[in-house]
Amino acid sequence: MLGRAGMIIRLYMEWINKYKEKHGDLFVYQKATEKNGHDIFLYRYFLHGLPESVTPNRLTLLRIMMTPPVFLLALYGHYAWGAFFFMIAAFTDAMDGTIARMRDQITDFGKLFDPLADKLLIGSMVLLLVFRYYPDWLGMAILAVEIMFIIVAYISHHYFHITRMANVWGKIKMWLQVIATFLVLLALLLDFPLLFAVAFWLFGFALGFALVSLFTYGV
Repeated sequence: MLGRAGMIIRLYMEWINKYKEKHGDLFVYQKATEKNGHDIFLYRYFLHGLPESVTPNRLTLLRIMMTPPVFLLALYGHYAWGAFFFMIAAFTDAMDGTIARMRDQITDFGKLFDPLADKLLIGSMVLLLVFRYYPDWLGMAILAVEIMFIIVAYISHHYFHITRMANVWGKIKMWLQVIATFLVLLALLLDFPLLFAVAFWLFGFALGFALVSLFTYGV
C-alpha cells in the first residue's frame, strides 16, 4: 500500500515538473499589492518560522493531494480522522494565500489552482455529505455555483488573459463551507443532530456569499 502511494506521488510530482517546464510564465513571482490584517497576524504569530521551501504553490498542491484521503476517510465512516485531516487541508488555504502575499510569492499558477483546490476539497465533501444528509437541491445549488466559478475563471484566463485572485466574498464563502462541512462530520461523530441544522444554514449563507463573489467577478 505504501509503495503504491509512493509511486502515485512520484508520478504526480513528475507531472507537476513537466507542467512547470511547459508553463514557466505561470510560476513567476509577483509582488503583493496589499497585505490584509489577517495576513499580518497569521504570518507574525504562526507562519513566519516556516522554511523558504514551504511555498504557496506547494501548499496548494498538498491540499489537492489530501482531498482523496479525506474523502475516503469520511466515506468509510472514520469521521474523527476525516474531520482532523479535512481541517488541516482547509487550513492550507489560509496558509498559501498569506505566505504568497507576505513573501511576495504570488503566481498566476496559484491564482488559478488555489481556488480549484478549494473547489475539489469542498466539492468532494458536498457530493459525499450534502447529497446524503440534506435535500438534493442544496447539493446541486452548491455544485452549480462552483462550476460557474470554474467556467468564469477559464474564460477569463484563456480568452481575456486575466487571472484574478479570490476576493473577500469568495473567501468568506469558502470558510463558511469549511465550517459547515466540519460541523456535519462532527455531528456524525458525536450523533448530535443540532449541528446538522447549524451546518444547513451555514451552507445557505455560503451560497449567498458565493453569488456576491460571482457577480463581483471573484473566483
